Amino acid sequence: MLTVGVGGIGLMALGMALAGSVAGVLAGLFGIGGGAVLVPILVEFLGFLGVPESVRTHMAVGTSLAIIVPTSIRSYRAHAARGAPDRDLLRAWALWVPVGVLVAGLFVAGVSGAALRMIFAGVAILIALKMLLNRESWTIAADLPPQPWRSGAGFGIGFVSTFMGIGGGNLNNVFMTSFGRTIHQAVATSAGLGVLIAIPGVLTYVLIGLGHPDLPPLSLGYVNLIALLAIMPVTMLCAPLGVRLAHGLSKRQMEILFGVFLLAVAARFISSAF
Repeated sequence: MLTVGVGGIGLMALGMALAGSVAGVLAGLFGIGGGAVLVPILVEFLGFLGVPESVRTHMAVGTSLAIIVPTSIRSYRAHAARGAPDRDLLRAWALWVPVGVLVAGLFVAGVSGAALRMIFAGVAILIALKMLLNRESWTIAADLPPQPWRSGAGFGIGFVSTFMGIGGGNLNNVFMTSFGRTIHQAVATSAGLGVLIAIPGVLTYVLIGLGHPDLPPLSLGYVNLIALLAIMPVTMLCAPLGVRLAHGLSKRQMEILFGVFLLAVAARFISSAF
């Protein structure tokens, strides 16, 4: 196991707490669980601490998923208090989203860290372009598709999100807005979706990472407990602030902010992969 000095651990904890405050606000604002922020930040800090490339990105993704669990719960409860989420859609996805996560887990262990980062960046760019260039004419239909297509969408979102370490909000926001739903309802629903993805996702990354010789201290598989404990309380405190911001913005303002944010994350990941 990789050894890190006390000073390095303290610096990591401080940096992660600061990152958690940003991730918490964004979780509430965009319903994304904070993973799109946390994964690149965790990759950078783990690299600074000398964590080998062989486990760095997998650990960033696994730790991000662990942090998403409480963040998404708190964000969802705040949105639910305003009656915003689509509870029927979440009930329809209660089985198929976790199944998508577990199927993705069969492939994750064999994917390189660079490949994970490129998957993240590629999907982020597609979503960002959709949000920034969005036109009413791009709407596929006036309502969500019927079964089995609705369940298939949940499976796909769970599958892709597992490779990215996100709560599925990025993908679900595009899915729901493409079928006539408002960005505000999509964001609120995405917060609940994060729970369906993160819980089985965490278990997957813990199991596939157990016993790896390059893990940093205080790691449970590909989940680092230092980062988890430093970030989790801050994200939970800051998520309601993001919710208040979300309900004070227009639909178009939300789309532009979301798109710009995703492009920035994608650019950083592409540069780090080379």
